[in-house]
Parts: sequence; structure tokens; C-alpha cells
Amino acid sequence: PRNVIIDGVDDSKKISAKKRELLYDKIINEAVAYSIATASVEEIETINILQATFLAMKRAYDGLSVNSDIALVDGNRSPSLPVKVVPIVKGDSISESIASASILAKVARDRYMLSLAEKYPEYQFEKHKGYVTKAHKEALEKYGVTPIHRKSFAPVQKVLNEQLSFDFE
Repeated sequence: PRNVIIDGVDDSKKISAKKRELLYDKIINEAVAYSIATASVEEIETINILQATFLAMKRAYDGLSVNSDIALVDGNRSPSLPVKVVPIVKGDSISESIASASILAKVARDRYMLSLAEKYPEYQFEKHKGYVTKAHKEALEKYGVTPIHRKSFAPVQKVLNEQLSFDFE
């Protein structure tokens, strides 16, 4: 709501994981409505990361329990939505609504990565959450590519190319 300010809400990248978890529940409890949506690895590979992001935004918009007059989007590009869309560069540092959405998205993503860590413990997703780190690259090289990895992502492609060249030697 317009009159509600949640202390501590900021760009999710500037907040610790522990604080994001605490803010997640506050945001959900105070929000007029919220919706968290995703795009699959297959969708990202088929339509590209930007279009898959827009698809997830559309799904999130469609999942709202209330109608909206406007959609604020972090960045300089806009998805096609049935309302006016206002892109705001560095929006997660400017708008409490965008910052709140970034916190919900990051917590949801982190929780998903923790579930993947149980399925693929050797990749240590609980530590790097899927970001390209030295440990993640080493796990890719040692254990190979899983169905959850984006084949078009450069570090994954490198491993696939190395495996392919090894197969032909």
C-alpha cells in the first residue's frame, strides 16, 4: 500500500540473505498482492534470457489477485503487459515496490537453488546459488552438465565443447 514503508527494503543485492529472508515475510504480509513466476531452462534456451524474463514478468502479472493500473519494471526494457509499463533503470534502488519484488524474486530463487542442492549435492548450489564461481566451474568440469544447466551459457558450453572434443579423440 502507498502508506506502508517496510524498514530495510532496498536493492536485494545490497541485503544479506538472512535479512532478505526476514523481509520476504514482511513484504508478503504487507503487500496488496504479489505473484512470483519463472521461466524454465527450456524456455530460456528457446526464446533467450531477455524474452524469458519478460515471459516470467507476464506470468507474475497474470498471477496477481488484483488488477493493476501500472507496472514498474527494473531496467531499460519493458515486457508487453495489458497496462502501462514504466521501465526504471536501477529501479530496485529507487522504488520500494521494485526493491520488494527483487527481494521476493531473489529469496524464491535461493530457495529453489537449495532444493536443487539436495538433488545435485556435488554442485554445491546451496553455496553459490547457480552463479558462476570457481567452485561451480570446477563442479561442471568434474561432474558434467545436468538438465538444469543452460546449454547456451558460456561456462556450460565450454564444458560441453570439451566433452565433445574428448569424445572424438
